[in-house]
Amino acid sequence: MLTNMILSKPNMLEALKRVERNKGSHGVDLMPVQNLRSHIMHEWQSIRKNLLGGTYKPDPVRRIEIPKPDGGVRLLGIPTVTDRMIQQSIAQILSQIYDPTFSDHSYGFRPNRSAHDAVRKAKTYIQEGYRWVIDIDLEKFFDRVNHDKVMGLLAKKIKDKALLKLIRSYLNAGIMIEGVKVKSEEGTPQGGPLSPLLSNIILNELDQELEKRGLRFIRYADDCNIYVRSPKAGNRVMNSVTTFLEKKLKLKVNRKKSAVDRPWRRTFLGFSFTSNLKPKVRVASKSIKRLKQKIRSLTSRSSGWSMEGRIRKLNQYLMGWIGYFQLADTPSFLKHLDAWIRRRLRMCLWKQWKLPKTKVRNLIALGVPKWKAYEWGNTRKGYWRIAQSPILHKTLGNSFWNRQGLLSLIVRYESLRQSS
Repeated sequence: MLTNMILSKPNMLEALKRVERNKGSHGVDLMPVQNLRSHIMHEWQSIRKNLLGGTYKPDPVRRIEIPKPDGGVRLLGIPTVTDRMIQQSIAQILSQIYDPTFSDHSYGFRPNRSAHDAVRKAKTYIQEGYRWVIDIDLEKFFDRVNHDKVMGLLAKKIKDKALLKLIRSYLNAGIMIEGVKVKSEEGTPQGGPLSPLLSNIILNELDQELEKRGLRFIRYADDCNIYVRSPKAGNRVMNSVTTFLEKKLKLKVNRKKSAVDRPWRRTFLGFSFTSNLKPKVRVASKSIKRLKQKIRSLTSRSSGWSMEGRIRKLNQYLMGWIGYFQLADTPSFLKHLDAWIRRRLRMCLWKQWKLPKTKVRNLIALGVPKWKAYEWGNTRKGYWRIAQSPILHKTLGNSFWNRQGLLSLIVRYESLRQSS
């Protein structure tokens, strides 16, 4: 019985470690991840008995809203840490059953596959002459998944009724909004460990349909791009695939965000491409815009952070960002970003110096002649303008920020590319 495999000590211990490693926020019971291990040690026998007996009742998920860069919000459902552990234990066993059956064109939330693999495959299609893309956007996919459809697909492979009942109970667990439990009749909460697997199971139906038609496509979770040779073929495929998704899978295609277009005019997993015959991967303009928004918040003059703390936060963010976007083949823009970040920091430092006498003293300490330090220390120019001035550009240049420990994007990019 699959339930016994799921509740086995090695599997549950692996699930516990995974939840602890991922950390994350608390659920509706307010229990932090740090308390999960001791809670399980005291309550596991009772929880296990309820799971085996089919009487376990998951808590509703805690609904939070994450602002999207292009407006609107992404709704996340945060299960309790106990439910995250149980969901993770289910996902670990079911992945072993389902993953071998998934399409080679599916890359999201699968072992030994990544977003980088998906982008590289897209680059290959474009290079082969498939220079039009059908970019399909599923409207609020995780909120619209049909429960009966999911359970019907699961029942084809899973004969363990207790497990099916448990999964159904997670789909129906409900959402806690401002202290009120709201019933969930569709959707699989984005935020739980089981959600990515269930999304792959239902969208594998789409993969099989596209494979049957002999189409070149890439799917990463609910992001699906299909590559064709002409706009006429693109419009034909867009119409037929939209019909399949809405009629067969009971999903909703967002027609405003979906399009038949050139790949270099679209964004895929944060990347885009150049229009060359041999295309290059580049960072999408939307991704750069989001990066700049984040850097502006980390280098806000009104934050009150020390420069050391500011650089630490900045480095932490930049390290993760360049780790993902190192795939880009066009790194020249990183030099401009580095220069822009240093200018932002010069602006912050100039404000921190506050008084003219402090500015004069610090400029002299940096090697500026007294008369020039006095002239610039008493200037009435604005912070952003003075941050670009020759005097600060020279005294607070690359070597200064290197000594402060600031991460250079271009240096880190080159290091990552050499080691990969």
